[in-house]
Amino acid sequence: MNLSSVRIALRGIVANKLRSFLTTLGIGIGVGSVIVLVAVGSGSAVASRKSLEALGSNLLTVRTGGFGFGARGGTQSATYSITDSDVTALENKQNAPDVAEVVPAVNVSSESIVYNGATDTPSTISGTTTNFSSVRNYPVQWGSWFTQQQYDTHANVVVLGLTDVKDLVGQNAVGSALVGQQVLIGGSSFDVIGVFKSKGTNGFQDQDSIAIMPLTTARDTFVGNNGTISGVTVQAKSAGRATAAQTEVTDVLVAQHPGSSSTDFSVLNQASALQAVSTNNRTFTVLLAAVAGISLLVGGIGVMNIMLVTVTERTREIGIRKAVGARHGHILTQFLVEATLLAGIGGVLGAVGGIALSAFVKIDNVVPVVEPYSVVLALAFAIGVGLFFGSYPANRAAKLRPIDALRYE
Repeated sequence: MNLSSVRIALRGIVANKLRSFLTTLGIGIGVGSVIVLVAVGSGSAVASRKSLEALGSNLLTVRTGGFGFGARGGTQSATYSITDSDVTALENKQNAPDVAEVVPAVNVSSESIVYNGATDTPSTISGTTTNFSSVRNYPVQWGSWFTQQQYDTHANVVVLGLTDVKDLVGQNAVGSALVGQQVLIGGSSFDVIGVFKSKGTNGFQDQDSIAIMPLTTARDTFVGNNGTISGVTVQAKSAGRATAAQTEVTDVLVAQHPGSSSTDFSVLNQASALQAVSTNNRTFTVLLAAVAGISLLVGGIGVMNIMLVTVTERTREIGIRKAVGARHGHILTQFLVEATLLAGIGGVLGAVGGIALSAFVKIDNVVPVVEPYSVVLALAFAIGVGLFFGSYPANRAAKLRPIDALRYE
């Protein structure tokens, strides 16, 4: 390729401005789509990873039965329940040396919070122990967390999520609006002693729609004191010891319930969940890029169509150039350069547009993250499309016999 080929190609592009613009637009849309969709996929992966990492990579979630996936997946157990004695056994360092903290919880179902005539139904209402806030990474931003004394005295106190505060007081309310106030939960009066720091959504539910009270209070008022636990969160001493803690927890539960097996209890390792989510997000991102890549192929077909029209329109020009000494390679290069320039210009415009659009797109808590590799690959693919789909028209032009080209009307 030489400068004369580039000049001729540019003259051909400028001579048909509208046609060239529409061709580059098709390529640009394809490149921009690839960049934006990969950015959305990457942003989704980052959001999911942050949500899981916020819970802690050394956390284990314990339930009876199965979660429905993974090595320990299965159906929900109707025979075994996690009990207070199981929690005591898990807290015993001789039984589970790699376990640092155990956080039991009971779920309160179908209850609403009422304040000054406003009603709110949190996604989660639970009773738990004093170590919930630190282990589950739910810091209190306004007010305070309940104390061991309030736990022991079965105090009617509750800590709410920011979503619930806004639903009860107003969307412009700050977290402190309900601290110190009394609300009704299931007809019983509770003092709001604190409001959690906002955590947003985790892709599945609003983490700020939550009400937490002492486990002792929840049993007295709502679920009864039958000694059973809805679920347990276990904190391993470190992320590196989470797998060992997972084995210890399963062994303790099986030992506590004669006749049971490991499939009767599900111990979900947060680190394993994080790895699974990362794998799924990578697959999702590749799928999005592949779908966007189809539009690039469509744009390439547009390049081929335009170049075929260009060759037909410039048949006499080709004949004249060959008559004055232009060889096969010169004609081939001329039209390949033109096709590549069309694709390249469209690719650059699409890349700029895709990067700019990614800065304005936001879906829930997902902020698109532009990946440099997607920009490079999209541009390279666009130029490759220009070369590939421009090669046939260019080769067709180069093969024209001078005498036939000069006679063309």
